[in-house]
Amino acid sequence: MLQSNSPELQQYVWCAVPVYNNRDTVAGVAAGCRSIIKNVVVVDDGSTDADVASLLSGTDVVVLRHETNIGKGRAILTASRYIEEQGGRFMITIDADGQHNPADIEKFIPLLDDNDPAIIIGSRDFDTENVPGKSRFGREFANFWLRIETGIYIDDCQSGFRAYPVRYLNRMKLRGAHYDFEADVLAKAAWAGLTLKTVEIGVVYPEPGKRVSSFRPFIDNLRISRTHAMLIGQRLLPIKHNRFVEKKKPDLRILRHPLRLLKMLLRENVTPAGLAAAAAVGIFFAILPLLFVHTIIILYVATRLNLNKIVAVNVQHICAPPFVPALCIEVGYFMRHGEWLTNVSFETVFSQFPERLVEWLLGSLIIAPIGAVLIAAVTFFSAVLIKKRHIVVNG
Repeated sequence: MLQSNSPELQQYVWCAVPVYNNRDTVAGVAAGCRSIIKNVVVVDDGSTDADVASLLSGTDVVVLRHETNIGKGRAILTASRYIEEQGGRFMITIDADGQHNPADIEKFIPLLDDNDPAIIIGSRDFDTENVPGKSRFGREFANFWLRIETGIYIDDCQSGFRAYPVRYLNRMKLRGAHYDFEADVLAKAAWAGLTLKTVEIGVVYPEPGKRVSSFRPFIDNLRISRTHAMLIGQRLLPIKHNRFVEKKKPDLRILRHPLRLLKMLLRENVTPAGLAAAAAVGIFFAILPLLFVHTIIILYVATRLNLNKIVAVNVQHICAPPFVPALCIEVGYFMRHGEWLTNVSFETVFSQFPERLVEWLLGSLIIAPIGAVLIAAVTFFSAVLIKKRHIVVNG
């Protein structure tokens, strides 16, 4: 590990500051970083409000520039490649808008370790003034999806104050170019075997209207949602991901202790959102006409998405025949013929079973999403209520 007073620190650790139109704060941030770490690189991602190189002239800070704005993620990768070319091993990224305190860089340094490659995320203290409600929601939203994608809980996976091992970062296949980069890199780092760690940091939010942010709510939220959808899709495919660090072999001794195994399974992802997602998966696939393989598919999906398998498997019994299949067939029949199936007989049910199976499939494509949303809502609010009562009872 590196110490803040270690000579190796100056050689192997760099600070990177991606900047886009933060002329009032970037110089102060860069100077703060430079007071702690000798090697600082600022990547100007096509700023139009000032000449960043001129702002930082005479500060002994390296300035790289993109001629056009191509995204924060690309700016971070530009810095990472440059740092590796210079012989650096670790890169600490910090936002240029003054939200982060460069003094907190000291908290990252003791965690840097070549023998334990990790991405270290600065967990922002939101018990402070002027924290926007959308930032609180965005953090919880991102934390939920990261846990689904990796099985790892990080309490602030949206923070841009991070430390990266550059040799691993530069070898990842990353699609996220903008703010979606931060979700993309964490999921793929975890899949590659890197550890995700956190360290507590402070945060400063100016009063509403005074903060300069390049985050565009509609387009950037759309990009982030698209990235999570693609990560979920990749996670569901039965393929191996590229690993940089050997995966530890699972300890199978727990199979000798059924009660311990059951307790472990019951504790899987028991957050309200996690339980709601597990219930939604169970109901969704239980409604589809996946004859004789419902349980296998539900177990597979719940395992790949790090959901509570006990909840996902058991909730499917709500959809046991005959009511739900009959409802799907009725809806499917109406979609095909414009009227309800009223003549229920041996001939219409069994002799015309292929027809009914098609209608079951069509109807389930309507009923399954509705059922999944309803059961997810009931499960979520029930879990929240139980959690609140538990807190009250236990003080």
